[in-house]
Amino acid sequence: MHRKDRLLCQSLLIAVLVLLVAQAACKKKPEPAPPPVASEPAPAPETMPAPVPAGVSVSSVTLGKAIGADKKVTEPTESFAKNDTIYASVATTGAAPSADLGARWTYEGANGSTLVKEDHQAIAPTGDAATEFHIAKPDGWPAGNYKVEITLDGNTVMTKMYKVG
Repeated sequence: MHRKDRLLCQSLLIAVLVLLVAQAACKKKPEPAPPPVASEPAPAPETMPAPVPAGVSVSSVTLGKAIGADKKVTEPTESFAKNDTIYASVATTGAAPSADLGARWTYEGANGSTLVKEDHQAIAPTGDAATEFHIAKPDGWPAGNYKVEITLDGNTVMTKMYKVG
């Protein structure tokens, strides 16, 4: 009987140890204490991060028959003769390290739109800027209605209708 008592005590001791280990494993570890408050302020970083650019946006599109050195239309119009070179001056505001500005020129006929020309220019404006697009047809444009769509990073942001004839 003495042996049975000893086995019973060992079994109880093992069960108690298993319960204690399980209970210890389930307890949350205490969160570390916050660091002590320094009496001196932390030194400022040596370099400040560059400000994030606000981005670029198209503010206007002006069509005309001539353009100046500043890439702005000198005589705005939306009516052209068949032999005119047609200019679009796209005004942008804001700044961006890079952006894709595009012009999609189409003829708007009875059977729908027909692509005339599509241009893209990589720009990196740091403020107000003007970008120039143009189309020319030495043998003359057919009379009718036309459209230029201005895109910024692939998204149409402005559309201008014009007429030849």
